Amino acid sequence: FHKPSEEKINGKNKAMVVHLVHKSKDGKLAVIGVLIDEGTENPVIKTIWSNLPKKHNEENVQSKITINASDILPAKREYYHFMGSLTTPPCTEGVAFYIMKNTIQVSSEQVKAFPYKMNARPTQPLNGRQVFESK
Repeated sequence: FHKPSEEKINGKNKAMVVHLVHKSKDGKLAVIGVLIDEGTENPVIKTIWSNLPKKHNEENVQSKITINASDILPAKREYYHFMGSLTTPPCTEGVAFYIMKNTIQVSSEQVKAFPYKMNARPTQPLNGRQVFESK
């Protein structure tokens, strides 16, 4: 999760973004990004926030809680696609990004409750990269 979003649509950030990072058996990386608007409370985010570690660099293992990552995805699954780099160290290059066109919502209280006040890398210039759209 990043606050505010690291991606911009039409030049504007969203309140937050969640990056679902995937690594294939051969080491290739892909990220599904879901932009987050302020709106209604999100039950999946409520579960995640309720079970975050209390201290930085501390684990909070919860064996009785299950999160299905697809529950974070918007109902309509159109996306933008581009090649980029991870936004946190080591900032690995050659990452396939799929940013959902449609957002999910969290309440303003959930945005405020996110433990990091600002943990987003500034949006990077395209530098000749192409952005593709799903249909």
